[in-house]
Amino acid sequence: MLTSPSMKITFCCTDTKPDLWLSGLQAALPQAEVSLWQPGTPPADHAVVWAPPQQFFDEQTQLKGVFNIGAGVDALLKLRLPPGALVVRLDDAGMSVQMAEYVCHAVIRYFREFEGYALDAKNGKWAYRKSPQRDDFSVGVMGLGVLGERVAKSLRAFEFPVNGWSRSAKTIEGVQSFCGEAQFNEFLSKSQVLVNLLPLTPDTQDLLNRTTLSQLKPGAFVINVARGAHLVEDDLLALLNEGHLAGATLDVFRVEPLPPEHPFWRHPKITVTPHTSARTLRETSIAQIVGKILALEQGAPIAGIVDAVRGY
Repeated sequence: MLTSPSMKITFCCTDTKPDLWLSGLQAALPQAEVSLWQPGTPPADHAVVWAPPQQFFDEQTQLKGVFNIGAGVDALLKLRLPPGALVVRLDDAGMSVQMAEYVCHAVIRYFREFEGYALDAKNGKWAYRKSPQRDDFSVGVMGLGVLGERVAKSLRAFEFPVNGWSRSAKTIEGVQSFCGEAQFNEFLSKSQVLVNLLPLTPDTQDLLNRTTLSQLKPGAFVINVARGAHLVEDDLLALLNEGHLAGATLDVFRVEPLPPEHPFWRHPKITVTPHTSARTLRETSIAQIVGKILALEQGAPIAGIVDAVRGY
């Protein structure tokens, strides 16, 4: 389980304080040389990254493994990567339970009309609101990977009808599975709440548009926790203003931070959160990354290797 003294690990993560990551990686790999990447840094064997610049890969052409500390790899795959490097994403690293918390909170807030009660409280109004029938409040989860599966199972714990859609068929107890393009429209038509957890690829970009969102049940809600580029913003605003959609909870956006002048901030039917639905947990992530580095060095298989053609 010991690494070679010559192994070099470099860390290049935009908008992430590096000190605790560097010390954590060094403590877990005491025989490796762990350093913060700067232009001109000597070649490394493996890299831990988040939103690195193209210059990083132009210089680090010999990398064996590139470990992305977030769940999404769409931005990374837009860069020119070393031909021999494996891109590896985190399998979970504590994010799935956070995502399940976030989505369940949003779904229950809509189902129990807590937003309406909060408005009543501000106005000093004591009134009861009738929740819809639970059997009529079906939740559709798009994307049934590690995060999506955890979300779907958590929603079932609250006895919501849950439908799942994915590229290929998945079997999750209590969840009705839809797959592929042939079953996409049927999946949408059965959803009172649509939760997007798909990876961002050329096929899924702009997938949440007027055509698709119009197929949701009247008065439906949209929860986007995947990527901002999945959503055509003007189409969402139009459907909210027309009344076909009743509300949206958005955690991801095409431009982040969301500009102060953006209409999402002020729309009464939109809840905005600052890309916080599932944050990377440093200690858990370091343990997972180190385990995969050691496995790769020993020639053992690892989970989470990204297929560049599929985009995830």
